[in-house]
Amino acid sequence: MANNIAVVGLGYVGLPVAVAFGKTEKIIGFDINEERINTLNEGVDFTNEIEPKDLQEANIEFTSDPSKLEETNFIIVAVPTPITENKQPDLTPVIKASETLGKHLQPGTTVVYESTVYPGATEEVCVPVLEEHSGLKAGEDFFVGYSPERINPGDKEHTFTKITKVVAGQSEKITNDIAEVYSGVVEAGVHRAESIKVAEAAKVIENTQRDLNISLMNELAMIFDRLDIDTNDVLRAARTKWNFLPFSPGLVGGHCIGVDPYYLTHKAESIGYHPQVILAGRRINDNMGKYIATSLVKQMIHRNLPIQGARVTVMGLTFKENVPDLRNSRVIDIIRELEDFGVEVQVTDALANPIEAYEEYNIDLIHYNELRPADAVVMAVPHDEYLKQGWGQFEYLLKHGRGIVVDIKGKLDHKNYPDNISLWRL
Repeated sequence: MANNIAVVGLGYVGLPVAVAFGKTEKIIGFDINEERINTLNEGVDFTNEIEPKDLQEANIEFTSDPSKLEETNFIIVAVPTPITENKQPDLTPVIKASETLGKHLQPGTTVVYESTVYPGATEEVCVPVLEEHSGLKAGEDFFVGYSPERINPGDKEHTFTKITKVVAGQSEKITNDIAEVYSGVVEAGVHRAESIKVAEAAKVIENTQRDLNISLMNELAMIFDRLDIDTNDVLRAARTKWNFLPFSPGLVGGHCIGVDPYYLTHKAESIGYHPQVILAGRRINDNMGKYIATSLVKQMIHRNLPIQGARVTVMGLTFKENVPDLRNSRVIDIIRELEDFGVEVQVTDALANPIEAYEEYNIDLIHYNELRPADAVVMAVPHDEYLKQGWGQFEYLLKHGRGIVVDIKGKLDHKNYPDNISLWRL
């Protein structure tokens, strides 16, 4: 039987998947966000992940009507799986999506989850919801699989079709069926995992590994700062060895690296094991915003700048350079800590949506050209638009062209900067 494919959730993960399949056949693209559906129907992707030409060429029926799912028999779920304020997994979006699917699930359908979850969640949480709302039996009337998303927002090289796809189903046959569907669009090939739990675990450890490596770099940056050694210079020297891993210090946010480890630790603690290394790395990374803000305040004190009433400009609010995604951005930690010191903070971002910034963080973004001269500038997110302007922009951004620049990721030329500027970086 031919597959009629639907993708549920059309964000940073789901849309690239939908476009890939939509280039080979007509598919359904479903999302509960009416505005998202309207803009996609107009040929606009506000995530900037898909080029307008590719979006136009894809044969996708974008809809917010869940009854359209009844026309399909292969459904890919790519909704967000965030964490709560208490650092616990929030499976609400994937549960709600499963409820919607269950109400419109047709016999013989295969449902493949791509949302990041802890090992066991697909079968322990999602399957019972599907069964309850459909009245059907998993493994008999419908089938379930898991294929972890590996989308890297803003990365135009490692795109959906060029990343090996890990797949797993309830049985060897379902695994092979799922692999065959993905093989039609994924050029990099498909890896068949031994079970759904294995595929789920593979996803969470990919980002947990990155999180731990970055936390090590962050800890080293704090040590080297006390030793008055430039961390980036140290890393540049160390990278001359062939097996040194090229990680760098920085803020760890977004919908993956700063979130996935908590899914794994939650599951570990539920079976009586308290993770130590993973949570230690999380503590370091979660506290980097506070560390950066405190370091800036120390620099201001050294320059005899008053802290109360001082003005600091923060450049960039998104979780990563060159993407508009504001989810779980740790830049907010710097802003809040500076405000606690009594500093006036003005925030600008070349890509972020001002409405989303206010709704998510209660931050009023200021247009770059309307910024007032500040005592210090924090280059929090090095968007290309900022880097292209180089050191010359600080003549405008700083009071009288003098002050402190915090270059968190070390992207500015640290050997040729103006004498009237104090530079600090991780």
